[in-house]
Amino acid sequence: MKNKLLKLIHSRKVRIAVIGLGYVGLPLAVGFAEAGIKVVGIDIDSQKIDSINSTKESITGISAERISKVLSRSEPKLVLTTDYNLLYDVEVAIICVPTPLQHNMDPDLSYVEATSNEIAKRLHRGMLIVLESTTYPGTTEEVLLPLFGVATSEGQKFRAGKDYFLAFSPERIDPGRTDYTICNTPKVVGGVTENCTEVAADMYSLLVDSVVRVSSPKTAEMVKLLENTFRAVNVGMANEFALMCNSLGVDVWEVIDAAATKPFGYTPFYPGPGLGGHCIPVDPHYLSWKMKKLDYDTKFINLASDINLSMPEYVVSKIVDALGASGQSLKNSKILVLGVAYKPDVSDIRESPGLRLISRLIEAKAIVSYHDMFVPEINLQDRSMFTVDLTEKELSLADCVVIATDHSYYPIDTIVDCSSMVLDTRNATKKYQGKLTNVIKI
Repeated sequence: MKNKLLKLIHSRKVRIAVIGLGYVGLPLAVGFAEAGIKVVGIDIDSQKIDSINSTKESITGISAERISKVLSRSEPKLVLTTDYNLLYDVEVAIICVPTPLQHNMDPDLSYVEATSNEIAKRLHRGMLIVLESTTYPGTTEEVLLPLFGVATSEGQKFRAGKDYFLAFSPERIDPGRTDYTICNTPKVVGGVTENCTEVAADMYSLLVDSVVRVSSPKTAEMVKLLENTFRAVNVGMANEFALMCNSLGVDVWEVIDAAATKPFGYTPFYPGPGLGGHCIPVDPHYLSWKMKKLDYDTKFINLASDINLSMPEYVVSKIVDALGASGQSLKNSKILVLGVAYKPDVSDIRESPGLRLISRLIEAKAIVSYHDMFVPEINLQDRSMFTVDLTEKELSLADCVVIATDHSYYPIDTIVDCSSMVLDTRNATKKYQGKLTNVIKI
């Protein structure tokens, strides 16, 4: 089975299914299709399929032109469907479905389990299954492996590494980024056997320049959590430095910039209104949850999470102080929030601190509006809000303008000139450092 599958991979005749067509799955499916591989994209959301098929605009950072090219050929390289039965016709299934947290911060593997059950029903000899969804260490072997050990028609069970192949390979996509893409970002792969690792690594080599093989799926799962926990903890430290610098009357941004001149032993991380996106605020909790099962207290992770989650409230306190200095209260004050996407120049609002900030301002009875050309509508506090036009009049009417996301298109000079008060949570007004009395930083 291994040699047969490797022959298909090396001849580029292998057929791949990517399950879950979101920020991870769609770029992967398009990438393989552009590399000349026949791809089936599967998603249970028919509206998403229709949207991708008829797209006139970029989706999840992929241009409409790229999507159109792989869909519209006389023999399209990418076919989109809601029908899991197309798994019978492929040799590879890559799982890219969401792995959110439940309200109690425990991992929610319902999407992974549901997808794996659909694959198990259609599992056939020589098939490779790869999980890319971020999860806790042990998921591939403890959850997926038992599901795929199903009985064959001869009464024998499929054996991983012999009859089929199973691996974990963490996604490393950074939405909106163009310098590091799927192709030039090294791909970590860990299979449940050496054969599983080999076929998975060779499969990804069809698309990715460099594949890093590790000893097991658990190691690969831990790699992803280390990467994102590293960032969450260091951002938490930067946020705590912002709090300390505020108490000391020191500009935290100036401190960080000066520290970053050291050519060794230091990597700059920056404060902000909180953490956003699906990865950094969420992934460390998978590790924390797993370690609780082993009676281990993840102190760094928990402390960093507490600090990062407190930042929207800290931003509100800065607004209150700034308004109070001019004799105003937050209640009934007009607050314009610039940016609700979790990072610049994307439309992704998952776990966005801007949304938490707006919710808190609404609870405080402020009159809140927002602008974000990437996010035309949001739904908060049982109400819909729509982006306002970013005009000089809109800026001048606000009692406080809060820069929550530093989109590259923001006219910073106009924002500063027309606003009576600007609270900058992203150092977007860096060039005015210390020169303007109407600009406040966290």
